[in-house]
Amino acid sequence: MKYLQLFTALLLISPTISCSEEQVAVNTSTSHTKMNHTSDNLNKAYFASGCFWCVEAIFESINGVNEAISGYTGGDIKNPTYEQICTATTKHAEAVEIIYDPEVIDYKTLLIAFFGSHDPTTLNKQGPDSGPQYRSAVFYQTDEEKSLIELVISEIETKKQFSSPITTEVSKLDIFYKAEEYHQNYEKNNPGNPYVQNVSVPRLTNFQQKFPELLKQAH
Repeated sequence: MKYLQLFTALLLISPTISCSEEQVAVNTSTSHTKMNHTSDNLNKAYFASGCFWCVEAIFESINGVNEAISGYTGGDIKNPTYEQICTATTKHAEAVEIIYDPEVIDYKTLLIAFFGSHDPTTLNKQGPDSGPQYRSAVFYQTDEEKSLIELVISEIETKKQFSSPITTEVSKLDIFYKAEEYHQNYEKNNPGNPYVQNVSVPRLTNFQQKFPELLKQAH
């Protein structure tokens, strides 16, 4: 509840500009890659919780996460572009592929971080971003992952951590398409961007304050 109140307050004072509106003038000529392999000794997880600029930055701050890649999944057309995603007609979600070391962080902990980093009760909406492409969703790869997702949701609801029902989609992963290169590491590469300053950075800061034990240590 503390996180939800902080996040809501920040949104009330933040500009109403959305992730998609910020990107209109950017060159989008880049190729897309299907990402469906697993690196040696590393696992992958797939989450969606609003603008992927925010989600990517949050997960890259977590110890045990080697990389977070912004992309699209959960839709019904091949090789979608950002412009197509923004029409809200392709059924894709802005999602992030998390490449992590299971010896450092396990899947259940990633799920706890996921649900603690956004409001999973706002259907097709996260902060100033509205539409199915910004929905809260977890895309599982195995029955074990699905069971863990259901367990974590049940634990959250039992503890009444949110005042409204969780609307997070739980779906089997099909194909993850890597987003255009300019979307990768967007928060880090565009610190002066108004959306980054007013939405993405505050969301990351709130996460860091809530889960200090999960963060990578500065060197």
